[in-house]
Amino acid sequence: MASHSDTLVVFFGATAGANGGKLGSDEREIILLVWQIVDLHEKKVGKLQRRLVKPDSLELTDQSKEETGLSVEELYKAEPLDKVLQQFQQSVSAELKALGRSSYTLCVDGPLIIRQALHPEASKKNLVLPECFYSFVDVRKEFHKCCPNAGQVQDLTLHSMLEYVCIPELPLSEQVMGLKEVRCMVQLSLHILAEPYSNIEFSVSKTEPVDSETVIRARGLPWQSSDQDISRFFKGLNIAKGGVALCLNAQGRRNGEALVRFINQEHRDLALERHKHHMGSRYIEVSIRITQQPLRTSNEVAQFLSKENQVIIRMRGLPFTASPQDVLTFLGADSPVTDASDGLLFVKYPDGRPTGDAFVLFSCEEYALNALKKHKQILGKRYIELFRSTAAEVQQVLNRYMSTPLISTLPSTSMVPMPVLATPPYLATGSTRDCVRLRGLPYTAAIEDILEFMGEHTIDIKPHGVHMVLNQQGRPSGDAFIQMRSADRAFMVAQKCHKKMMKDRYVEVFQCSTEEMSFVLMGGTLNRSGLSPPPCKLPCLAPPAYAAFPSPAMLSEAALYQPPLLATPRTPQPPHSPHPTPTLAYYPPQHHPAQLYMNMNMNYTAYYPSPPVSPSTMSYFASPPGSVALAAQQPHPQGHVASPMMPQHGALVRMQGLPYNAGVKDILSFFQGYQLQPDAVLLLYNFSGQRSGEALITFPSEESARRAVAERANHPLSGLPVRLLVCCD
Repeated sequence: MASHSDTLVVFFGATAGANGGKLGSDEREIILLVWQIVDLHEKKVGKLQRRLVKPDSLELTDQSKEETGLSVEELYKAEPLDKVLQQFQQSVSAELKALGRSSYTLCVDGPLIIRQALHPEASKKNLVLPECFYSFVDVRKEFHKCCPNAGQVQDLTLHSMLEYVCIPELPLSEQVMGLKEVRCMVQLSLHILAEPYSNIEFSVSKTEPVDSETVIRARGLPWQSSDQDISRFFKGLNIAKGGVALCLNAQGRRNGEALVRFINQEHRDLALERHKHHMGSRYIEVSIRITQQPLRTSNEVAQFLSKENQVIIRMRGLPFTASPQDVLTFLGADSPVTDASDGLLFVKYPDGRPTGDAFVLFSCEEYALNALKKHKQILGKRYIELFRSTAAEVQQVLNRYMSTPLISTLPSTSMVPMPVLATPPYLATGSTRDCVRLRGLPYTAAIEDILEFMGEHTIDIKPHGVHMVLNQQGRPSGDAFIQMRSADRAFMVAQKCHKKMMKDRYVEVFQCSTEEMSFVLMGGTLNRSGLSPPPCKLPCLAPPAYAAFPSPAMLSEAALYQPPLLATPRTPQPPHSPHPTPTLAYYPPQHHPAQLYMNMNMNYTAYYPSPPVSPSTMSYFASPPGSVALAAQQPHPQGHVASPMMPQHGALVRMQGLPYNAGVKDILSFFQGYQLQPDAVLLLYNFSGQRSGEALITFPSEESARRAVAERANHPLSGLPVRLLVCCD
């Protein structure tokens, strides 16, 4: 029989933790090595060698103690790994010399002892392994060549292989861990060498072609880690040439993630077993990188939501490896899903990684209730949470995890007012105040609790008109929106249910518009100071010249009671209006697409663009509710209510470096002698609803504005020097 070497060294090892199929998965150290030489030409075996290894941490799991029969006292007297490896080399070299052989190859029962235990531990302890540990033959693969009908390689065990070729098992007196496994491998090796398998060749595995399903993602890497550090982390596994790619963030810096390609799926699967192994003091998350997952489109979501009269259930906490069939099996025959797997919608990150959330459609209430009974039952190793859901929640959750919105937010008209942003594709929008906002809900409140809270007004709710608002973690935020059949009904609910108790909390109820509700459900942040838009919808505008157009209509009395969440322009007043209002600045049509666009790739963090000096690009939001009401109550020279959105006619001066507690009175005192009115001061707020340290001041003329800048620039306000800029340059 031909062979690549003269001798086999049958090799076995055990660790202080998991052994068998999970060997090396828990990073425990090697505590036992056993080997025996097999002469391939003479078909003879050498002396059986068994060595205990002293680990750095003298701790054994109960399972390891039971399987190996070793105690801490025995290991304490043993030699460390480097010494035992030296003994291995010396012993094998001496026997080879006595046999007159020149080379040998390791033979193991599966690759785990070499790839998952020995190489990683040697790397951590800075040990240089002998050359023989870089190539080996797997007795399972060799047996599969001889007996392909015995089963798949991954399903073979020493017991099943011996049974298949009718070799009797060792007597109980010889079934000591390590000795038993090595003797079984020796018997199988000699059987393979015998007829009728003499034409079978023991061969060392060569490099296999790289396929497209061998990429994993490593997360949580130290910022300073290099591709060499990653290769060292996966020591013992074959990474494809150039197969380590360090990921960068938007600023071009390493973000603690890397993509690693292995030579085949076997090595990728072994790499996945190193999930939460440590690199230094940090554990590294290892997961499958899905490379061929198509990006979710609005058509896919629309198709899911287009099925009529369906009950939607949200599943949370799914294993990342869960398949549609796993979910269908979990739900069972008593809660069949509409259209089987087509009635499932898995929520995924932009790169295709699962989030653990999914939405499920049921054709009737009975099936949905059966599914809800499985709340907190186990799927895999995780308990699954199930909740009632709505179409709006589906869109809200998907928008949170997607890098781009479900539909394009590019304006279709030639002129778009600054604050107007796109709304969800499946919610009708408008300025009619036919919705109510509930604030202060108990975090455990469900839709049923809200319906009970509404009482007799429940009959006035539109179908599927209850929408829960979730926070960034997908948990209830304490807010909800309800669509009513008319603005009058919404007003009645707000009057009768305001500060009514739900469980142990009182709930505030305000009337609002569908427009404002839709904006929040797209991912905007709701707080007491107003509304911050979803980051993927923030307008990023170039600084062209601007022109003046009529302002939004005056705020109604109802709006003053509950200021709009977003100051959205309404239909402009006709020129002959008896109450001329001050103007707002808008951008005129642009002929170059680069001058007006929506940023589609922003991450979900507060972002405040640095605006040009044009006042039309500052303060996308109205001031907080208190200041809106205050400004609305100020008398205007012409006798009508002043708009709180932007300053009045005249030259604008921008103030920078204001103390964050500076108010309108402080600014008027700063410009004492310039005859300014309170409505000439506009404090600017950032996207978090907090003061930005800037303000816009309207002066009667450009001359007075320039004089104020010349005289007051860099003068202190509450101890801080204030910078002044004329915005009409």
